[in-house]
Amino acid sequence: MELSAAIDFARTTQRSVLTTIRRNGRPQLSNVLHVIGDDGVIRISITADRAKYRNLVRDPWAAVHVTREDFFAYAVLEGTVELTPVATAPDDPTVEELIAYYRAGSGEHPDWDDYRNAMVRDRRALIRLTPTHAYGML
Repeated sequence: MELSAAIDFARTTQRSVLTTIRRNGRPQLSNVLHVIGDDGVIRISITADRAKYRNLVRDPWAAVHVTREDFFAYAVLEGTVELTPVATAPDDPTVEELIAYYRAGSGEHPDWDDYRNAMVRDRRALIRLTPTHAYGML
């Protein structure tokens, strides 16, 4: 499957399954919401206290599985991952990137100050998955 076709397909929804690798080598899967920028990078908001975060710190590789609503088409995008630092202040660069992520996926938030504080309180970070390989059936 062409990587560009898989990225275009993944843009048709924000729902996906993220796969990371546990310490024992087995996969760990999580339902997530993703946003794909004009640069083709897949961004996912996560918290630093979850297994997927620890897995990605240890092994910066992930796959995202995207399925069409009727379940008869899918794409898997694999690639290397870069993690932003964990949000530590309402005005830090991670929070600014989380705002851009939110806007791209959901539009304007009704209370940006509340959102900024929640990102710090939740210890949020962003996954930046750069796809290097894709497979599936479209």
